[in-house]
Amino acid sequence: MKVFKFGGASANSAERIKNIASIIRAYHGEQLLIVISAMGKTTNALEKVTEAFFNNHQEEALKLFEVIKQTHLTTAKYLLVTEYNKTLQQLVDFFTEVEWLLHDKPVREFDYYYDQIVCVGELLSTAIISAYLREEHLDNTWIDVRDVFRTDDNFRDAGIDWTFTRQKVQDEVLPLFSKSSIVVTQGFIGATDENESTTLGREGSDYSAAVFTNMLPADSLTIWKDVEGVMNADPKLFPDAQLIAELNYVEVIEMAYYGAQVIHPKTIKPLQNKSIPLYVKCFLNKDLPGTVIHNQSLKGLPPIIVFKEQQVLMQLHSKDFSFVGEKPLARLYEIFADIKYKPNLMQTGAVSIQLCLDDRAEKIEKLAFAASDTFDVQIEKGLTLLTIRHYTDALLQELRKGYTVDLLQQSPDTVQVVMKKSAAAEK
Repeated sequence: MKVFKFGGASANSAERIKNIASIIRAYHGEQLLIVISAMGKTTNALEKVTEAFFNNHQEEALKLFEVIKQTHLTTAKYLLVTEYNKTLQQLVDFFTEVEWLLHDKPVREFDYYYDQIVCVGELLSTAIISAYLREEHLDNTWIDVRDVFRTDDNFRDAGIDWTFTRQKVQDEVLPLFSKSSIVVTQGFIGATDENESTTLGREGSDYSAAVFTNMLPADSLTIWKDVEGVMNADPKLFPDAQLIAELNYVEVIEMAYYGAQVIHPKTIKPLQNKSIPLYVKCFLNKDLPGTVIHNQSLKGLPPIIVFKEQQVLMQLHSKDFSFVGEKPLARLYEIFADIKYKPNLMQTGAVSIQLCLDDRAEKIEKLAFAASDTFDVQIEKGLTLLTIRHYTDALLQELRKGYTVDLLQQSPDTVQVVMKKSAAAEK
């Protein structure tokens, strides 16, 4: 048995959905559990729906959602013939699930509504793709992963109840393979014990696939992407980025932690716990070797470069010049836990703490307000966080050109720099 995960880029057009079918056909006779993300930029579009709804712009939210509806209906009409009517009813049910909410007024926190609305993207894409596979005589069973993955109510970053979910996989998912060799389901989403939809963190479909791989008798997980495999830098920023043929679990966890967009940070643990290999392959050319990720030691890796834009540097200074000791730090970590937010980089001094954070306005505001009881707070926005694993001094100097440095942390393996465009570079 194998687990495949197809991301949004592999499902962003009818032609690419056809390519998914051709990849699956190449594994004829094997048992496959297939995890699929929302199509293309659907998640981004649904986020805008959520923002409009939460800001009480109901008409705008409904108009934005109508565009998403029509896009999916058009794709279904293009791909489906015999399966169209059945799939249309399934899509309408999902549309209604969101529209029912959009006609209401927000009375709960943003993250709750985010999960109820954004989760529909994966449901729509998998319904259409499952139906298309049947049109192509690739018999499969579609399941709603919200009936399988039980989570807590930490909306937008929900934790999985492993005991309950494992039992569901054994009792309800595994028997499906006796009916058809292919099971199609969603990544990224789950549900609480009160049937409220949850999401597992942005790009969480990788993690969903890894959880299934751990809980099923699967011999591997393959993540199909629009690149050759894992690259040492974003090829959109660095055209000469090179393929890394082999990585180990530790290196990938480090890359993900520092913000590389290749693999979701939580993906590795379920695989490492059972020593299951992860393959990252190109869905545009399935015959390319891609990258294999395993549990063996490696040497001679190239520098791995990660750029994170839209960063905020928050400076916390002791109000009375007392040392930043255990109690202030403990209070700060309590705040992180309360607002479900964490720094990308943290540096402490005698009377101050510096935090580099993703620029999420609502979280920044809550953190600054809570921290202001203990600290004087200053915020600087519009920054970039550069991380280089296995760096060289020459490469670091090259990538810092045109920037001024606000904060730098350096170890023998990794360097991180919080920086902003210099005045000269912006002219």
